[in-house]
Amino acid sequence: MEGETLSRGEIDGKMVQRFQKNFVQVQNILEQNRMLINEINQNQESRMAGNVSRNVGLIRELNNNIRRVVDLYADLSTSFTKSNEHGDSAAKPGYKRNRP
Repeated sequence: MEGETLSRGEIDGKMVQRFQKNFVQVQNILEQNRMLINEINQNQESRMAGNVSRNVGLIRELNNNIRRVVDLYADLSTSFTKSNEHGDSAAKPGYKRNRP
């Protein structure tokens, strides 16, 4: 792909595909998180030692899923920024948001 020049339409098409793919992944992870949270709540309400101790692993899984969602959104943000840097006439030169 190096040395290839992509048209604005091709870049936009690739961005749409990437957004769709990432959003589907995010939705799947969020659905999984919903089920994990329900199970964690049920385990907590049962007050059975085995169920409550199982929550440790479920909460770790939940935290990892949240990290994955953050990474997916960061990837989308980076891709969107790069696409704007490569030919978006609406982008304002000199406007950059610095991240801490």
